[in-house]
Amino acid sequence: MDARAEILIVGAGPTGLVLGLALARRGIGFRLIDAEPGPGAQSRAMAVHARTLEFYRQFGFADEVVAQGIVSEAIRLRAPDAGGGSREVVRIRFGDIGRGLSRYPFVLSYPQDLHERLLVGRLAAAGGGVEWDTRLTGLVQDADGVEATIARTGGEVEVARFAYVCGCDGAHSAVRDALGTGFGGGVYAQPFYVADVAIAGPGDTDLRVNLGEDILALMFPVRTTGMHRLIGLVPRRLWDKTDLGFADIRAEVEALVGIRVAEVNWFSRYRVHHRVADRFTVGRAFLLGDAGHVHSPVGGQGMNTGIGDAVNLGWKLAHVMSGRADPRLLASYDPERLTFARSLIATTDRLFSVIVAGGVGGELLRRIAIPAVVGVGARFGATRRAAFGRVSQIRIAYRDSPLSVGAVGAVRGGDRLPWVADGAGDNFAPLDSLDWQAHVYGEVHPDLGAEAARLGLPVHRFAWSAATEKAGLRRDAVYVVRPDGHVGLAAADQGAAGLAAYFGEIGARPG
Repeated sequence: MDARAEILIVGAGPTGLVLGLALARRGIGFRLIDAEPGPGAQSRAMAVHARTLEFYRQFGFADEVVAQGIVSEAIRLRAPDAGGGSREVVRIRFGDIGRGLSRYPFVLSYPQDLHERLLVGRLAAAGGGVEWDTRLTGLVQDADGVEATIARTGGEVEVARFAYVCGCDGAHSAVRDALGTGFGGGVYAQPFYVADVAIAGPGDTDLRVNLGEDILALMFPVRTTGMHRLIGLVPRRLWDKTDLGFADIRAEVEALVGIRVAEVNWFSRYRVHHRVADRFTVGRAFLLGDAGHVHSPVGGQGMNTGIGDAVNLGWKLAHVMSGRADPRLLASYDPERLTFARSLIATTDRLFSVIVAGGVGGELLRRIAIPAVVGVGARFGATRRAAFGRVSQIRIAYRDSPLSVGAVGAVRGGDRLPWVADGAGDNFAPLDSLDWQAHVYGEVHPDLGAEAARLGLPVHRFAWSAATEKAGLRRDAVYVVRPDGHVGLAAADQGAAGLAAYFGEIGARPG
């Protein structure tokens, strides 16, 4: 799609690929470059949450992703026992806590190398592609556009002009460096290890969280071949060991997790960063994914958040580039995604600090307090649903966004549209249009239908039922749904004037 490229995307990880796909599916020209010779070859980020799968359903390939990954339907919390091993404290089924909230009430394990290859293939099918071995070496912008210096392996250098540039190029982002945007945060003192291993005996598709006196370990499936990922806290006594290997912690990890490792395919130690950029928007440049925020591994939020950035920005750029919206629509990106990233960093930082706390207090937290709190909380439906909503990212809301107006029932402008399914289908099916639409649960007033037709806004009517009421929707209210599945306008009154006023206020047209 470089023949009429108006947008430069730097970085072809999942974030950049999803952004390219969001533009390609809407007919917007772009160039996507990456310094690497091809898609990644390592598993790296693996957790794919419900909200990401809902986005992929809009693009038409969620079922394919689920089929290629491993569905983890439960999480097992373990704690040390008196004999030096570990015992299972509680097993919580995702299906039990997420059923009725999303079509995907589980965590999917899907290695990033397979994930990226699938996205590259989907992008190619949509008419897009990646320029590998190509990096950004310079960036200058003015009021009318961005001038980018692009270098290819082998020495060829090109200067090209674009309307916008999107930095999806990771924690060491060349785009962020060129913009001079701060990347505040820090590094946790505690070193971590990560290993891909084959375990003896039958595999386990559950996620395991294991809390010890001076060690923390998580295990989850990586590939359908039986490979598992171990992530954990390096014991304090080994912090200064420069040549740390899996053999140094094998006995403790095996006892804590309750497994025997048959083969170690890869092992590394690392330190966890927590950072967020000062701004995600600087003139005509945007930061997405790890270029704008890096997280602790708590909850597997990083990659999913980057994909959410891409979905959010993608439809807005497409609207502006196609003339369907004023450029001021892009000003909503920071209030929505930067605000969420800051909140997420703060939440994961607090939780991570509790999990890795040192001293006697930290040991008591891991051995006694956390298992007790999780065990009690797992008994209450509201607590379980809240936990699933937060981890799965289906609770992300943009209530303070300039695009969010109104509140009806339990749903406010900016909320993700509640998912409702019954025997006849579900209300997320129309979202595959990747465009604006209005939903009415009950009866559509003729005046609303006429005004929506004039504006080019499709109206989808759904029967009122106990399920729609339980989801927090209001009978006969109108919910204007954005291209990313979030509610823009929620209004109890189907008055036709409200539609035109809303789109006039945000500077966009629905069709």
